[in-house]
Amino acid sequence: MFPTSLSLKFPINSKLLIVALIATSLITVSGCKKNKERIDDGRPASEMYAQAKRYLDGQNWSRAIGAYQDLSTRFPFGRYTEQAQLELTYAYHKGGQPDAALATADRFIRTYPSHPNVDYAYYLRGLTNYEQRVGFMERMMPSRVRDRDQTAARESFRDFDELIRRFPDSRYSPDARQRMVFLRNNLSFYELDVARYYLRRKAYVAAANRARYALETYPGSPEMGNALEILHVSYTEMGLPELAEDAMKVLVLNYPEHPYVTGDSERGFFRRLWPFGKD
Repeated sequence: MFPTSLSLKFPINSKLLIVALIATSLITVSGCKKNKERIDDGRPASEMYAQAKRYLDGQNWSRAIGAYQDLSTRFPFGRYTEQAQLELTYAYHKGGQPDAALATADRFIRTYPSHPNVDYAYYLRGLTNYEQRVGFMERMMPSRVRDRDQTAARESFRDFDELIRRFPDSRYSPDARQRMVFLRNNLSFYELDVARYYLRRKAYVAAANRARYALETYPGSPEMGNALEILHVSYTEMGLPELAEDAMKVLVLNYPEHPYVTGDSERGFFRRLWPFGKD
């Protein structure tokens, strides 16, 4: 026989749990209300932007980020919001949030491709990859920059290269070019270091591919002579005398003082294979 009414009884701990949950809910609702009031406090976009800019100029990165986010939430469109996105990217960059800086820069470039300051977004994207990921290693352990993963360095090189190609007259292009020189030299060194590893393992096709990639991608690097040397050795070992000869001709023409051309105790054999020595 079933009872005609049900009486729910909770132990004391359950009642306390329910009270705690209700209190938490009230606090959450109150917090959300306060946050909404903070964002929608009636201030115009110009005033909200000015406040965020003061935080930025004062290098208070966390408050600047919060202020720019509030501005973008309340005013998703308009000239203040456009400029705020650029400055938010910088605040993320300086505040040690590289992923957020890159994402914000990319979003700005996609949303405002014709903005008069879009070149700054490209520059910030390259600078973030360079300083937050490459520059730190350069400052702390300069000798280890070439030995670490080069993904961020390649991204930075591509970012700066795109900036220079799209905006050759940009005020940020000279600095980008200088940074590209450093990146180019280290990236080419890394590629040839890998190529030498393949040579030691007698993987001549892989060694030649790495050397050729360095020549094509990083022209002007101090490592170009070494890349031609690796090409000559690889092609010789692969039984491709015509390609080996072409590599040696280019090496002699452009780097006549290279040790591989002048010959030494370790490379004398390959020098004897090449009849065009120094005059």
